[in-house]
Amino acid sequence: MSKTDGSQYAPDPIPAPVVGPGEFTIAAVGLDHGHIYGQVAGLLGAGADLKWVYDPDPRKVEAFVAAHPGVRVARSEAEVLDDDAVHLVAGAAVTSDRCALGIRVMEAGKDYFTDKAPLTTLEQLAAAQDAVARTGRKYAVYYSERLHVETAVFASQLIADGAIGRVVQVMGTGPHRLRAASRPDWFFEKEKYGGILCDIGSHQIEQILHYTGASDGEVVRAQIANYANPDHPGLDDFGDALLALDNGTSGYFRCDWFTPDGLQTWGDGRSVILGTEGFIEQRKYMQLGDPAAGPGHLYLANGEEETHFDVYGQVGYPFFGELILDCLNRTEVAMTQEHAFKAAELSVKAQLAAVDLTQRQEVAR
Repeated sequence: MSKTDGSQYAPDPIPAPVVGPGEFTIAAVGLDHGHIYGQVAGLLGAGADLKWVYDPDPRKVEAFVAAHPGVRVARSEAEVLDDDAVHLVAGAAVTSDRCALGIRVMEAGKDYFTDKAPLTTLEQLAAAQDAVARTGRKYAVYYSERLHVETAVFASQLIADGAIGRVVQVMGTGPHRLRAASRPDWFFEKEKYGGILCDIGSHQIEQILHYTGASDGEVVRAQIANYANPDHPGLDDFGDALLALDNGTSGYFRCDWFTPDGLQTWGDGRSVILGTEGFIEQRKYMQLGDPAAGPGHLYLANGEEETHFDVYGQVGYPFFGELILDCLNRTEVAMTQEHAFKAAELSVKAQLAAVDLTQRQEVAR
């Protein structure tokens, strides 16, 4: 697991198999983003068998094989899609290509598990929704900042137990370290990565929907900027948005590419969940000023207690086992398709509605 580079962040698996050997076979297709390692690790920890890998770039395949020595290297994407033994294909292609890959996977009779953001346009969303309806297959999304973070899982459990009453607002921060020299060219092309609110903002919007229990919402205000990277004019290095949800709750988030090099990890991701009877704060990846403390800190305050929970290695990641069983049983326990698509829809809409503060900054100068 890389602590310094968010693109390579893949939590160590906490094994919790829900199937035996040979019962659920997966493949990896599209290795453009390092999140593929987290996607695969989570599924393997839940008992899946990894059979195939394919990417047109042999260097990416070589690195993946080094991490998973038993995997078979496919000669083409078709070789994977034609294999009836494969239940699910995991992919982390270039963001703008993820929808097209998913449609091919679903039309081949397999479920699809893509990195976030799952798509970049409303036209792609409509195409994905149509493909799900036509094929009956799943278009699952790796919203890792909730699904693969133990404080996030524990927060859901506390909320379900009534620890803070009814959730009324969620605030989230998603800072990331840029490491521009290590990024591929497509990372800086807005039509390919979708913009910051579509990309890393999708993590935050998914969490807002999940914790508030909302099924829809509207973007009240959204903003983007390129404050410090004029050599990459297609990059949004800052974005924030305010959402009003259909159940009367609200959400605000900020995401950016300004994590300083002196910070112990790639981003000090946090969230504050306000309830009618208390609040929860997550410090997901670190404790500021205390590198030895590690990740996984959650704070709870309500009418009975004020508590700091250190949950690292204690909670696990149930999403992956639930997803496997959903694929086998055709259920929706891990995440509903409607929820996965709604988070994507609001992310795209936030990006489309965003006011570009860069222009105002230039005028002010």
